[in-house]
Order: sequence, then structure tokens, then C-alpha cells
Amino acid sequence: MVDVDELIDNDFLRQYELKIDNHLAKIEYSLQERKIFLTKLVIPNEINNDSFKKEFLAAVFDQIEGRNLSIVPTSPEIARFVRSNRKYKRMLPVGVRI
Repeated sequence: MVDVDELIDNDFLRQYELKIDNHLAKIEYSLQERKIFLTKLVIPNEINNDSFKKEFLAAVFDQIEGRNLSIVPTSPEIARFVRSNRKYKRMLPVGVRI
């Protein structure tokens, strides 16, 4: 289970970070206007499984939604997650389809 209280938006490195058992999972991003481009998902092999990945991405998306930002997933893995989770498709900017 992902502890959302441990999720950090490291704006200096432009990445969301979550430390689990001394392993760092992260999503790198670029922020432009009111859009956040999610460019890279990095999850160490030791903690990489489908349930963790889904929970981590959902926690990041929920935090982004709270900031009223649109998402533009440029990473194939993140785009796949958005495609399979309808509730996050509404966060895409007008005209962006995946």
C-alpha cells in the first residue's frame, strides 16, 4: 500500500518521489502553464509490481488533480495507465487524446 503522506513533489528536481524500503520510485515531469508533462516513470525492480505501480500513479494523479493541473503523459507506461483508468482521462487538456 502506497502511503500518500510519503509522496513528495520535489520541484527542484521536477519529480514526484516515493521512498519504499530504501528504494526510490519517481515520476519526472515538466511544468508549463497549467499543464504537467509526465515524462518518465522510474520504479526500482525490487518494488516494481503492477499493484504498486497503479497505487503510485493514482497517488501522483490525485495530488496533481488537487493542484488543478492538466496532465500530458508522454511516457508510454503513464499513458497506458491513463487509458485504462477512465477517471483520469478528464485531466487531459482539451484536444489531447491518448
